[in-house]
Amino acid sequence: MSAETHEETEYRVSTLELFFDLVFVFTITQLTGTLADDTSPLGFAQVVIMLFVILWMYFGYVWLTNAVPPNTTVRRLLLMAGMGGFLVIALAIPNAFGTAGVAFGIGYLIVNLVHSGLFISAGGPGSAAAMARLAPFNLGSAGLVFAGGFLPPTARAAAWAAAVVLMVVSPYVNRRHGEFRIRSAHFVERHGLVVIVALGESIIAIGIGAAGLPLSLQLVVAALLGLALVYALWWCYFGREQDLRAEHSLAAMSVPDRARAAISAFGWAHAPILLGVVVVAVGVKKTIGHATEHLHLSGALALGGGAAIFLVGEIYFRWRLGIGTNTYRVIAAVASLATVPVGLWLAIAQVAALVLVFGALLVAEEKLRA
Repeated sequence: MSAETHEETEYRVSTLELFFDLVFVFTITQLTGTLADDTSPLGFAQVVIMLFVILWMYFGYVWLTNAVPPNTTVRRLLLMAGMGGFLVIALAIPNAFGTAGVAFGIGYLIVNLVHSGLFISAGGPGSAAAMARLAPFNLGSAGLVFAGGFLPPTARAAAWAAAVVLMVVSPYVNRRHGEFRIRSAHFVERHGLVVIVALGESIIAIGIGAAGLPLSLQLVVAALLGLALVYALWWCYFGREQDLRAEHSLAAMSVPDRARAAISAFGWAHAPILLGVVVVAVGVKKTIGHATEHLHLSGALALGGGAAIFLVGEIYFRWRLGIGTNTYRVIAAVASLATVPVGLWLAIAQVAALVLVFGALLVAEEKLRA
């Protein structure tokens, strides 16, 4: 069997990869809690920087296990080392711009070293060579994150933002990323599981928001509406077998085109998708215990703005893979933002309005399909 044929062989997501995602659950929980504690523009900016820094390497591990199945003891141990690095990062998140900045940087450096080393040593001829050219950029970003941990908060933010910029430009400076071989079924399934993990945090946010409150009709209705909103986000991503259509679209591309589409559709598009889920979770958490009260602007923006950010990522994802029209989703994104004044009047009414917006989107797209 040729090397290329071997690289194209499909396989399912392993239970070790699912175990790896448990750390990501904790990471999303930490980011959501940190943003809920500080919804100021500065707090939001800090969470966005941390999320983008984390997602770059988290998605990097998706690419890694897509090329290097964790089917040997050494590979599994190295993945566990990377998992340990992510756990350190997650533990540091609440005070990453304070005294835990160094720990955040150390964890990130460990994650990078394990990723580059395992990818280059076991990724196969094409993927390993492509990773060898990308590794200096990744390690440069890790160096900025590590060094930033020793700097004052403002300079730290600048260093970490510079790391994000380096991450974004690296695939285009290193134009031979098309040598990466992508197993479409595994790749799409793996990213879908990441989205499921993030949506699970929104369910957790409902429980956290309800913790310690008496079980009343008001609380039950608010919780059910929150669940309906999370389901609407799930439907937007997975409904009408969108994940299967994404897999078929990716598989039909040439090897170089598939790698480029993977970067844009599953990298740049999924960053706002996951950010939107985190922000919506913050809005749901703030709503549950104050359903019959008005929200502050930050809470109303979290609900409406988070839904809009999610839809923007979804729109780009579908457009890049050519798997559906987006007219109604653009309208839904604008309508989601338009619910902010409703939340300033009554919290539960904004959640209900968002459920109606997504419900109208579902009906409109089903009619379009028919």
